Amino acid sequence: MPQDFQKDKPIYLQLMTQLSSEIIRGERKAGDKLPSVREYAIEAGVNPNTMSKTYKELESMGVVEFRRGQGTFVTEDYNRLEKLRTQMKEEYIESFIKDMKELGFSAKETLDGLQSYYEKEDDG
Repeated sequence: MPQDFQKDKPIYLQLMTQLSSEIIRGERKAGDKLPSVREYAIEAGVNPNTMSKTYKELESMGVVEFRRGQGTFVTEDYNRLEKLRTQMKEEYIESFIKDMKELGFSAKETLDGLQSYYEKEDDG
């Protein structure tokens, strides 16, 4: 099913984030075969060249690996996957903190808000 993409960010970067998130959440596990570029492009509603660029970028990061004649697979390098997980966490935290600062919240207000949120979530 075609996706809605943000207009201010290249589609291949959004696809990289989506695929990386699926890997981190365990929806795609180490060693799993990914759909072909053409299949995934149809599924996402994008040009195959965009999907190819997504796979190539993830391969250059060591997140996926291309096996000639077999396709593209999630890496089985667990250290690399843990590094990806940590990197994404840091990027999301950095973005969140930046947004909170722009809204005028102090570090204490932000931390108190997070604490309160997690306490409510644990109770629910």
